[in-house]
Amino acid sequence: MKSMKNLAVKTRLTIYSGKHVEDGTFGKGFATLMRGIVETGSLHAAAKQIHMAYSKAWRIFKETEESFGYALIDRDGARVSKLTKADYKIREIYEQFESEAEQFIAERFAELVR
Repeated sequence: MKSMKNLAVKTRLTIYSGKHVEDGTFGKGFATLMRGIVETGSLHAAAKQIHMAYSKAWRIFKETEESFGYALIDRDGARVSKLTKADYKIREIYEQFESEAEQFIAERFAELVR
């Protein structure tokens, strides 16, 4: 049997509202879009940075806002966007959980493949 020491594990964290994960989710892509909005002040520019169609980025935000029940972006006209306080909070929670989960799972995985 080959050694398993070269194997690694990666976690995927998703925050969702409702009974089904498909009902508006918050994951890595959403968090990346949020960081882009902070950097650029625009959902359109944030989507462009990660090579995502603006229409898809808009749909993702709209579906997640509908599912969560509150706005995640403050819009000022067609071009300017900024995150709401709720969006900053959920991103903070997501990033903390993601970091903790990745560390725990990587350590546990390493223990199990020894």
